[in-house]
Amino acid sequence: MGKTGQSGELVQGTLDLLILRTLARGENHGWGISQAIHVLSGEVLRVEEGSLYPALHRLELRGLVTAEWGLSESTRRARHYRLTAKGRKQLDEERTSWRRLADAIMRVLETS
Repeated sequence: MGKTGQSGELVQGTLDLLILRTLARGENHGWGISQAIHVLSGEVLRVEEGSLYPALHRLELRGLVTAEWGLSESTRRARHYRLTAKGRKQLDEERTSWRRLADAIMRVLETS
């Protein structure tokens, strides 16, 4: 799964949220999604292929993303993923939930 430097793996379910958020910026292929997460996280998060593609498949089965074959920037054949309306709604719900959880964790950490 994605790594957070030396601290370990991403919290379960976070990868789906990161993929949905990345695709909200526009259509992309698997490697592009992985790179975008890496760059946008300040090069902290790395998403391995063994985690990324099963997550994309799972999101596709749930109707949150669609995929079609096309060419990558290097003219290699690649599946391009796009967020669906259902995926956008799911992203909004998960972002709200994640913010609530992160705020609660920060309150605990900041308590003296």
